[in-house]
Amino acid sequence: MTPVDLTTHLGSLTLRNPVVTLSGTCGYGDEYAPFMDLSRLGAFTTKSVTLTPRRGNAPPRVVETACGMLNAIGLANVGLDRFLADKLPVLVRLGVPVLVNVAGHTVDEYVAVAQALDARPEIAGLELNVSCPNVADGLTFGTSPEALRDLVLAVRSSVKRSLLIVKLSPNVTDITRTAAAAIDAGADCLSMINTLVGMAINIETRRPILANVTGGLSGPAIKPLALNLVHRVYRQVAGPAGIPIIGMGGIASWRDAVEFLLAGASAVGIGTALFIDPTTPLKVLDGLETYLRQHRLASVTDLVGGLRL
Repeated sequence: MTPVDLTTHLGSLTLRNPVVTLSGTCGYGDEYAPFMDLSRLGAFTTKSVTLTPRRGNAPPRVVETACGMLNAIGLANVGLDRFLADKLPVLVRLGVPVLVNVAGHTVDEYVAVAQALDARPEIAGLELNVSCPNVADGLTFGTSPEALRDLVLAVRSSVKRSLLIVKLSPNVTDITRTAAAAIDAGADCLSMINTLVGMAINIETRRPILANVTGGLSGPAIKPLALNLVHRVYRQVAGPAGIPIIGMGGIASWRDAVEFLLAGASAVGIGTALFIDPTTPLKVLDGLETYLRQHRLASVTDLVGGLRL
């Protein structure tokens, strides 16, 4: 049987394979651990961590849509201190690199959280959530190249060890501008795309279904959009700069994962699909390995950016 190398490199960080979980879809690890062997993942991404605890938005906060899901959780989380005391020890035992999603209201809050997390060697990378569409100020940084550049510069000056990932919003006119701003300011890696702003209406009550009115749309419905944006950023910005991309947006099968890799992603993130089948990452891994073997490719890196135009 032909050997296949699934090893993936995200800047200075080496993963055993390119499959990672997405922020907000499986808590801090212990909630998801009963459903699969998390040590088989390339990396585990936590839900967002903010400087102080957040209760999040009022319910209802999740609604199923055609080929997708709207969520307006509102970055509910335990806060930095409790994360370090209670959640990080659990994450360390997973046996997989840990990526922590970081959020905040101000530049100072992002810097404070990132600096505290960077001081912990158990954490492999930080993902700046600058593009959450279901909190009042969630798009302030992610939709402005200038504001995003200032934020990443400030965080970069305090983050000396961890891989610095910036999660890009698709809710912009030209995503290549925000991608370039993040890279110019010192991002080591991009993750894209975050959810798109959407809403659902109860036609009997004539009211929004979500208490927040709008939420973030994820799932297979956004996959064609995500593929296009990953490919654009890879060709125009990230590829020439040598910056890796974690592609995400509706990945539910190994075929989806192959598409994102061909479009230019170095790794793939699985989120909404976990609510349907928690073992999706394992099926994606098995399918990737079979695909590579069938096409006589020695390494998964041979697929990255391999789209033929």
